Amino acid sequence: MLQVYLVSLEAMAFKKPVGAITRGTTNPNRLRRVDRFIANLPQLKSSRPIVVDLGYGATPTTAIEMQQRLAQTNPKTIVVGIEIDRERVERGIPFQTKSLYFGMGGFEIPLPKPLDAEKVDVIRAMNVLRQYGESEVMPAWTLMQSRLKEDGLIVEGTSDELGRIASWVTLSKTKVESFTIALKLNEVDKPSKVAERLPKILIHHNVEGEPIHQLLRELDDSWHRNSGLSTFSPAQRWIATCRDLKNAGWPITNNQKRWALGELTLNFDSVAPLNLR
Repeated sequence: MLQVYLVSLEAMAFKKPVGAITRGTTNPNRLRRVDRFIANLPQLKSSRPIVVDLGYGATPTTAIEMQQRLAQTNPKTIVVGIEIDRERVERGIPFQTKSLYFGMGGFEIPLPKPLDAEKVDVIRAMNVLRQYGESEVMPAWTLMQSRLKEDGLIVEGTSDELGRIASWVTLSKTKVESFTIALKLNEVDKPSKVAERLPKILIHHNVEGEPIHQLLRELDDSWHRNSGLSTFSPAQRWIATCRDLKNAGWPITNNQKRWALGELTLNFDSVAPLNLR
């Protein structure tokens, strides 16, 4: 018989959560693109990776989906859904298993028992900081980074409600590593549509003279130049677009296999706001 570790709110020892309650919009499959990205990370190859879904929203849907998807990469993956709202945590508790836990907390990432003494391999914080001020981003990052294992990673960003458009940054324990765009290519007119869903650290810098603005402009230009390839598929058009940018000198770090999925990943330094350089 499967042993299930049930954790109650009364059994959790925690201080006042750090953060604010957000709107909590949750839709099935909203975060499938970022889950696919996380499933490909080397952190998922550890013996028993602990992955946190921070701010999963009004229902536990995204945490449940995340555990199911990541288990296909590593069946020993443990997912912990963390919410700052007590009622949302209570909705998740009935779904707990030996691979899925729910706990109350914020950016301090408190893990429920029996995981409370552990560090974390990956933290996913999607659609959380979007509702904060830009000045609040780095303190939240620093607090989350303190909960990572030495080789851990944070994936923080924004998606639209249906998961067609998303972008995120990844952070190691010490710095911001990369920036990723992920699009459902057959439902996007042009790549710059992602401007509406940029991470909080970038969204207010999509203006003339800033690197992120230049990137999106060049993406649109190349997407337009390669329009003829749509006859074959939007994926072929996107692959050609990504290749153009790489040839133009943008430090693209992912490969054609990932481009075919509608992803593009670059070193964060290439799009970092000027005021952070």
